[in-house]
Amino acid sequence: MSSSISHAQATTPLTKLILLALVWLPIFGVISAIVLLWNSYVTWIDLALLLSFFVMGAFGITLGYHRMLTHKSFQAHPWLKTVLLIWGSMAMQGPALHWAATHIQHHANSDDDDDPHSPLKSLWHAHAGWILDNFKPDIQRYAGALLKDPIIAFIHKTFWLWVFVGLAIPTLIGGATAAFFGHSFLIGAFGGLVWGGFVRLFLNQHITWSVNSICHTFGGRTFETTDASRNNFLFGILAMGEGWHNNHHAFPRSARHGMHWTQPDISAWMIWLFEKLGLVRDVVLISPQRIKARMADQPDPEPESSILPLPAEQRD
Repeated sequence: MSSSISHAQATTPLTKLILLALVWLPIFGVISAIVLLWNSYVTWIDLALLLSFFVMGAFGITLGYHRMLTHKSFQAHPWLKTVLLIWGSMAMQGPALHWAATHIQHHANSDDDDDPHSPLKSLWHAHAGWILDNFKPDIQRYAGALLKDPIIAFIHKTFWLWVFVGLAIPTLIGGATAAFFGHSFLIGAFGGLVWGGFVRLFLNQHITWSVNSICHTFGGRTFETTDASRNNFLFGILAMGEGWHNNHHAFPRSARHGMHWTQPDISAWMIWLFEKLGLVRDVVLISPQRIKARMADQPDPEPESSILPLPAEQRD
């Protein structure tokens, strides 16, 4: 799993400054939250905003950016696709097509020199250090076909609008709720920004980045793959099922990453629910026969289509 913050001009001083701000602002928010906790000034609305906006950002990444957009694990109704991609943008992990292109490049070169965030360089590099490297995702090569989708193209281009919305809404809710109960609007707004904004971003970012780093370093392996991917129970829970990362690298297009009852996958449960509601279709699931064959290191009886792009001359 990837989180590609915009690297279109990664060598310019302004872009470097933006990248530093995106990494460090949530950390300063966490420091502010610790100060608020120390002074016992945290309200139920602060925690409610933290939980609700964290869940939105998490599903925006796992369902929207990752399984739907990048791997085409399912097709979503246009309004659901729009909501999921907006939520993914609000998680402030980069514009949709940058994220998708980076992640497809990761699968194409997993844990080798062309992997954008291989832990073979260092655990820190895989976690967040790669974000500040001189890296530019090749959207035309790895995600060019997605540019033709007007919904995806619009949300990609308006990324910063959704980042702002994701910070403004909890700020306004926090302030309005405080004022309704006779407290200071400004103090309530600050609490909403800290908890529903910056602390939430910190959790969304570092849980995603931990899939890149920790889940390529620590955990068990069910399948033999050409990379160092691992299944990690802790991040299987925290990352809404993304921590079953070895399973994912074995079957990249699968809508379900947890492939055993002992591997809970909250994102897969949400896809199942959306399918029952008629909001998603063409859900890609892996048959037990394919799983058994892969575990026994036998040829795949139903090889899935590649997530990698066609050469330019074969594109539409």
